[in-house]
Amino acid sequence: MELRLEEVIDKDQKARIARVILEDLPEWFGLPESTKEYVTESKEKPFIVAKVDDEAAGFIVLTETSPDCAEIYVMGVRKKYHRLGIGRKLNEAYETLAKENGYTYSQVKTVATGHYDTYDQTNQFYLTVGYKPLEIFPTLWDEWNPCQVYVKYLGE
Repeated sequence: MELRLEEVIDKDQKARIARVILEDLPEWFGLPESTKEYVTESKEKPFIVAKVDDEAAGFIVLTETSPDCAEIYVMGVRKKYHRLGIGRKLNEAYETLAKENGYTYSQVKTVATGHYDTYDQTNQFYLTVGYKPLEIFPTLWDEWNPCQVYVKYLGE
């Protein structure tokens, strides 16, 4: 398996990659309106793709929440590539890009632990790569999906 990471600039290519991968992950991205918004918004933001043998295996998108803080806007890895370290590599590339752009912190929002097995796996991933739980917003999205915010110090 040859893994290659690259930044994507072309907006149509970003949209195609995001759409295909998010459609492969209905357990996480099963709401069509939200998925469409992720695809549309990702076209305008820094976007990194992970390719395995020239197939888009995963992607991660950076957005800014403040002059000092980047956020993982959306991230996805096709199911057949789960548990192979691709998410970790995407996160490393995202953190490098964030630091190069002057951010000293990163955050990510996900569904709080204890509500869905799939999101429990997501939460464990973020903890494993060094994120720390900051706060839970019980109704930011809706009462069935309490928002967990994780943060990480990236360094100066």
